[in-house]
Amino acid sequence: MPSDGSVRAVIDTNVLLSGLLWPGKPHALIEQIRAGALTLVISPALLAELAEVINRPKFKPVLARSNTNPERMLAEVRLLAEVVDPPLLPEPVSRDPDDDAVLALAAATRPDFVITGDDDLLVLGIYAGIPILKATEAIARIAG
Repeated sequence: MPSDGSVRAVIDTNVLLSGLLWPGKPHALIEQIRAGALTLVISPALLAELAEVINRPKFKPVLARSNTNPERMLAEVRLLAEVVDPPLLPEPVSRDPDDDAVLALAAATRPDFVITGDDDLLVLGIYAGIPILKATEAIARIAG
């Protein structure tokens, strides 16, 4: 369960998946979540997207090397995250309509920031007063 008083963030699927499967800055975010310094806020739509992506055949060897499987990985994410089902945005915001699920969650939950590697979200810079950051920037803010 997320700890009280931690920084809250919506983490886009691309960063979450990278952090779960490989070393690097996104993985450092996952470690912050596990340590309770960062609370992951996720929606059923983003969980479904993560499930769809992680079940792609190209990820099977990576999961096998990590001694895990999609079900175990998704179960861990559900345990670590605050799951919120936000209302849809009243009108499209991102140039990629799929990214509006991230923005809808951010608007509904008011996290400290959104973390993504997606240029369609990064170009916005801020949404509803919530900064949209790359993993490196988010780590610096959590540490600072």
